[in-house]
Amino acid sequence: MKTHVHHHLFYAAYGWLALSGVLHFGADVVSQYLRGKREPGLETTLYYGLNTALSLGQLMFGLLGLYVAWKAMHLLAATPALVLALAAGLGWLAIGFVFIEYWQPKLNITIFCVLIVAAFATRP
Repeated sequence: MKTHVHHHLFYAAYGWLALSGVLHFGADVVSQYLRGKREPGLETTLYYGLNTALSLGQLMFGLLGLYVAWKAMHLLAATPALVLALAAGLGWLAIGFVFIEYWQPKLNITIFCVLIVAAFATRP
């Protein structure tokens, strides 16, 4: 079976998304909770909730993308799937710029968006 560059870009994009979701959760939720960096209260609960929801969404979308890439790559190369992936990335990026104070999650999502655009550009 012949593979194309865009196949590798899909694996890279969705693998990166899943990995960055796990790393985001570890750095912004687990690490800060274990070190006691935030005072208990409503703001802390909202902070942990936002970061948990964002990282879980990235992880699940990334794992779903990897599964579809593994089983039916042609579905990911279709324009609707690419538009959906880019819309999800841009939505996460908007959440990051509005609600997240750190630059790393924004960079991680930007990398995902760039990989999706590159996969679109290299479709046969």
